[in-house]
Amino acid sequence: MLTAAVERFPTAGAFTIARGSRTEAVVVVASVSRGGRVGQGECVPYARYGETVDTVMDQVRSLAGPLAGGADRGDLSGLVPAGAARNAVDCALWDLEAQEAGRPVHALAGLPAPAPRVTAYTISLDAAPAMAKAAARVAARPLLKVKLGGDGDAERIAAVRHAAPHARLIVDANEAWSEAAYPALVQACVDAGVELIEQPFPAAADECLGHLPRPVPICADESVHDTGSLDRLRGRYDAVNIKLDKTGGLTEALRLHAAARARGLRIMVGCMLGTSLAMAPALLLAADADWVDLDGPLLLAQDRAGGLMYDGHTVAPGSSPSWSA
Repeated sequence: MLTAAVERFPTAGAFTIARGSRTEAVVVVASVSRGGRVGQGECVPYARYGETVDTVMDQVRSLAGPLAGGADRGDLSGLVPAGAARNAVDCALWDLEAQEAGRPVHALAGLPAPAPRVTAYTISLDAAPAMAKAAARVAARPLLKVKLGGDGDAERIAAVRHAAPHARLIVDANEAWSEAAYPALVQACVDAGVELIEQPFPAAADECLGHLPRPVPICADESVHDTGSLDRLRGRYDAVNIKLDKTGGLTEALRLHAAARARGLRIMVGCMLGTSLAMAPALLLAADADWVDLDGPLLLAQDRAGGLMYDGHTVAPGSSPSWSA
């Protein structure tokens, strides 16, 4: 039996990126029950990809019949497109299968046991002085992710670097840069020692990366969703951000991870603004990731009970038998 529910988690403060600001995380939780056991998965509907809470709920519910008729994880890609709804159901099925097998998901998937990893911590988009203050408060963290928005980004980058002189920096433009502004903004990143630039241009207009210099590696986020997205990245990107809400779950994320590595791409494991229920499956991909950005629960006023363990700058498995070591 498959059911779905909407849950809301207030953020610890306004979370702002180039596309807007939020004060709560709105998530959809899929629950699949069988034989007295219940597997759960969480997703975050994302307007950038044409998703709403209602459309995601409808997609999840549309899978109830096929699952009752015997469909399994391998059938999901033919039933709903890659995206949030498929992610929630895919991860719920992994959870259920792990419970039925009495083995954690990593063992079923042939992955190493999840271990503590350094996670990036996000500095929300704001005016440069405000971002500097935010960075100063977390300057002891080893890896900061700086949200950018176009105009004023050079000043934002410099301000954060001044406030957190020893932290590693990655920046996320969320598609807000123009080709004309790119040279100066990349130079600002070089000057600040930024080690990765995420999605500088709109996904539909990123072909210019094929001829622009990339002195700082460029990571695809909105430009890559699943394995079928990889071919168009050739010559434009140096890394990919794998998010389960884009791939449609752990099943496709594992395929994307392998295919990206085979193409020589570096890997970030990222997340939407959600709880540990969404982060736990992604943590399984983090073992050999070049960057881990699973700070969603740190940006909430309160995570769900029994979540991942955040200790200082690291994230580690929580108490869930399915997703633990």
